Amino acid sequence: MNTHLISATTLVQAPIETVWACWTDPGHIRNWNTPSNDWHTPHAENDVRPGGRFLFVMKAKDDSDGFNFEGAYDEVVLYKKLSYTTTDGRKTTDLFEVAENGVKITELFEPDANMPAEAQQEFCAGVLNTFKGYVEQL
Repeated sequence: MNTHLISATTLVQAPIETVWACWTDPGHIRNWNTPSNDWHTPHAENDVRPGGRFLFVMKAKDDSDGFNFEGAYDEVVLYKKLSYTTTDGRKTTDLFEVAENGVKITELFEPDANMPAEAQQEFCAGVLNTFKGYVEQL
């Protein structure tokens, strides 16, 4: 297990109930789970409970790249925390903290050893930024 974690954070100006629903509902996930406008998530499955599985099919719109992001939840604390393990064994924790002006989301994850850490951090930050924009326009 890699002990160096990559993190990304955003502040979403919306109630925690809205943030949680958008983060966990496959219908919403398909609309925001991209690092930029040239990607999309054509398919999403999400069983949010300990032991529940998730699958997000992420693809470049021009089909030049794509991958399945999948795994199983280890811990689910409603409106506060999601921890999961991806199929390649890497751990991720998503923290949701209610703040005066919205919800702070922090994602901490073990990097893929086969990819530059900076690229992974930028990808994650891009997804969080897309999520923020999506939720705040609802």
